Amino acid sequence: MWIYIVGGILLLFAAYLIIQIVRCNTAVKESKERLAVYGAETVDLSYGKMSYVDTGKGEVILSVHGIFGGYDQAYDTCKDFNSDYRIIAPSRFGYLGSDVLGDGTPAEQTAAYVELLDKLGVDKAYLLATSAGGSAAFRFALDHPERTKGLILYCSAMPFTEKPEKYPEYAGPPAFLCNDLTIFIMSPMFEPIMGMEPSTIYGMLPVSERKTGVVLDASVTNLDMAKNYDDYHVEDLKVPTLVFQAKDDKLVSYSDTEKAVKRIPNCSFISFESGGHLLEGHGEEIKEAVSKFINDCEKTDCLV
Repeated sequence: MWIYIVGGILLLFAAYLIIQIVRCNTAVKESKERLAVYGAETVDLSYGKMSYVDTGKGEVILSVHGIFGGYDQAYDTCKDFNSDYRIIAPSRFGYLGSDVLGDGTPAEQTAAYVELLDKLGVDKAYLLATSAGGSAAFRFALDHPERTKGLILYCSAMPFTEKPEKYPEYAGPPAFLCNDLTIFIMSPMFEPIMGMEPSTIYGMLPVSERKTGVVLDASVTNLDMAKNYDDYHVEDLKVPTLVFQAKDDKLVSYSDTEKAVKRIPNCSFISFESGGHLLEGHGEEIKEAVSKFINDCEKTDCLV
């Protein structure tokens, strides 16, 4: 009897796996078709290639995406602003058609962004960063205040309030999990672990074309503000900052963000009771707040 039971379980598992493989392959194919719609361009920089979306007119928002992102995530974060601003949405190092400069540090990411803006004829930009993209955005504003009009941070990685005594050597999903099928099968766990709908997986595929960036974020980007704490003296920021955070965010600590914003001069902090890491349900509120932030920055700049 036990042989039949075990055999039945194995057959069910095999059937489940086959179904998931078929579903995953279909989803990956559809994701590649979806990416084609963005009309991304690729530019040759001094160190290699960078892919990006450049659309709209007006003040420039340079969108700095989070982990498992790319030009698609970077653009989607800002798509509600496309009618009012020029959105430049590049893939960060190792994501969707972008090479890696050196060790891939946030400082090197900043150098790549400056080169991209130079290629596109952009003198200054607002940086809008989400999640893991926060480190590069802070680094950009600190290293190049003359190129930065303001910082806009969505549930972003934030600087520590004091130098940590210890930090992990790796902060992200292990490399062996970063493949299309594994992440696809794990997607039902997104809600309890990250507070995200399982359908979020469809914006992460193909994982295979984002893996280098994911591993780089986990091993370098996500550790940089801890490892190089003294290089993130955010009290020296010369530009205004707008921070959004949801209290129920499972990936970025709300209490840590509350503490961090006190270090940042000329910083506005807008919090939500709910919305999770993706700030779901607050699109209109965020759009109004961002528009007001940029309008106020432009008025101030005109008076200087």
